[in-house]
Amino acid sequence: MSDDEPRGGDSQGRRAGQSTAPVRARERDGDATEPADADLADPALYLNRELSELAFHERVLHEARDDRNPLFERVKFLSILTSNLDEFFMKRVGGLKQQMAAGVSELSPDGRTPNGQWSLVLDRARDLLDRQSACFHDLVRPALADAGIEIVGYDDLAPDERAALRDYFEASVLPTLTPLTFDPSNPFPFISNLSLSLAVRTTEGDDEPTKFSRVKVPGNRPRLVNVDERVGDADGASDSDTASSAATSATPVRFVPLVAVIERNIDLLFPNVEIIDTSAFRVTRNAEVRRNEEVAEGLIATIEDVLRQRRFATVVRLEVESGTPEAVRDLLAEQLDVDDPEVFERDLPLDYGALASLFDLDRPELEVAPWTPQPHPRFVGRSADDPASVFAEIDRKDVLVHHPYHSFTGTVGTFLAAAAADPDVLAIKATIYRTAPDSEVIETLIEAANNGKQVAVMVELKARFDEENNLRWVRRLEEEGIHVAYGTIGLKTHSKTALVVREEDDEVRLYSHVATGNYHSQTAKLYTDLGLFTADPDIGHDLVRLFNFFTGHSRAETYRKLLVAPTNLREEMTRLVRREADHARAGRDARIVAKMNALEDPAMVRELYEASMAGVDIDLVVRGICRLRPGIEGLSERISVSSVVGRFLEHSRVFYFENDGDPDYYVGSADWMTRNLDRRVEAVAPVEDPEHRAELDAVLDALLSDNRRRWVMDADGRYEQRRPGDDERVREAHRELMDRALGAAYRAGDD
Repeated sequence: MSDDEPRGGDSQGRRAGQSTAPVRARERDGDATEPADADLADPALYLNRELSELAFHERVLHEARDDRNPLFERVKFLSILTSNLDEFFMKRVGGLKQQMAAGVSELSPDGRTPNGQWSLVLDRARDLLDRQSACFHDLVRPALADAGIEIVGYDDLAPDERAALRDYFEASVLPTLTPLTFDPSNPFPFISNLSLSLAVRTTEGDDEPTKFSRVKVPGNRPRLVNVDERVGDADGASDSDTASSAATSATPVRFVPLVAVIERNIDLLFPNVEIIDTSAFRVTRNAEVRRNEEVAEGLIATIEDVLRQRRFATVVRLEVESGTPEAVRDLLAEQLDVDDPEVFERDLPLDYGALASLFDLDRPELEVAPWTPQPHPRFVGRSADDPASVFAEIDRKDVLVHHPYHSFTGTVGTFLAAAAADPDVLAIKATIYRTAPDSEVIETLIEAANNGKQVAVMVELKARFDEENNLRWVRRLEEEGIHVAYGTIGLKTHSKTALVVREEDDEVRLYSHVATGNYHSQTAKLYTDLGLFTADPDIGHDLVRLFNFFTGHSRAETYRKLLVAPTNLREEMTRLVRREADHARAGRDARIVAKMNALEDPAMVRELYEASMAGVDIDLVVRGICRLRPGIEGLSERISVSSVVGRFLEHSRVFYFENDGDPDYYVGSADWMTRNLDRRVEAVAPVEDPEHRAELDAVLDALLSDNRRRWVMDADGRYEQRRPGDDERVREAHRELMDRALGAAYRAGDD
């Protein structure tokens, strides 16, 4: 094991105690006392938000390094790390640069200036990118070669193979290339965000000037060229024949990066001139462009302007191929207006997303065993063909679903399809934050409108990087005559809710869906999310109020059961934490278990510190960002922070408050981040059914007992991965929950 591999540690996960407690509470060691001198405003008690996010990306890189994972899974995590860091630079580094340009001097909760954070972040990201490259070249690439999948250099090919690739380049790649030369008569070419390019220097002779040209590597050509397939084409074999033979597990296959094919045949693009050198580079632009919603003529116009600005936004990172000549590097830095710390020199490839084409190979032994989301036992046999049965089942008892263990199409899709088909349904309302480009959910809502239902959809146009997709759906929905709200000035609508209004026996009934994840059929196969279906009239009327806020001029001040941001969510979560602290001070049972994607809000961190000092046992399962420092004596020794990184992306939010044996459970869309509590519209619902509470207990127990994928944070913000002891069985949360779903589906089939 190398030095940067995680250390082994205590592998004991906490176990379920009783049905109302997800994990066993720690033994009390007497009355807790709050230190009189505790200064909870001390910046040293708060971790840096940006560095905490990079620590999560380090855990993602570990999955690529870990040879316990199937090889293609390791390749997948290399690709995920590239996309994660791309987004981090576009959003977080871009935001820091904006603050620096605006002269912002306000310190972060951990006491750092924007400039100080920017420097730290670039240093940490540089190390992370270097380790990503080392992981590929030293570990993953050799492992692929051992498995018969070689990624070779152009010079490793035989003369006839290079000739075949030259023919391929001339016929299929060259026509797509457009060289753009920079000289006194032509300005420096525009470099689009995240595009891979070649810097080409040419001259017409020894005494002639050197010219710089940019060639964009086409995104619509395979980034890895199958050598054997191209040689087969040259020999007259069909594409389908060679592809199928190369894709068998018994046949070795070789690939050459497309960028190498272009570089070594670039003379066909620049004939009759001398090629001095070529260098690959990649640009990342700021996604944090400014907008003023208060003075905008309309939200759609604002979003369209944001999309235009983003294309030409400032550059926040320049990646260049190792060995790039200093003159080329300096020219790019000058023309793109980047400082030296923003230039990252890296071994190829610069974009590990290119490796995704390997997954087309038929190599099941290199993949994780496929997972098919299971039918939920309560939805078995129910469909839009018999919509009344769907609503009767929800009316009989609430339904709790857990994706991707339960089928999204077979639950959420069935619920909406039944509503669209049911003649007794009067109206359907839904919020859309992100959805699939070919969204079945949207098509179902359109079908409902065509069937005469009143349909209202809140589409959040400001969902970052989904603006264009959501704009397209807004136009489609409006063309179908559907009521569409675009968002709220100053707020993002992040809630994941749907409401069905149905007429039954001369009364109107409300059927609600409150979830932690988006109405996105594809991410529902990869993200863990919870959803509650209920006929509870209080939750239904709360959703009526919420949708009226989206579409009309109203702002409910009170809700019956839902916790809604920015109205009452922060206030109620604070009250619940303080209630546990009061119980602990009085010697009663007090416990908090909170699962979320991020814990960033300093005020909530302070509340948790105070609860811990009062004697509350607190377990946090935080996938990514966490400002809180656990394990500090006298302050947070009763707090644990875990993070699970594995096959699925942990995305659900669950909140448990013990309340001296009369616990409260909640699920919903909100993390404990300032933006979620104050600047977004969020909805969190109580889970009241004992069986569903037991199901949440099982989920939390599986996560907190995981000794394969769980990382535990120390007070310095470092994470250590849990590993099973010699005599201990492996407990992997995602595997356990898949088995649990399989067992439930099997029992439902027997019934």
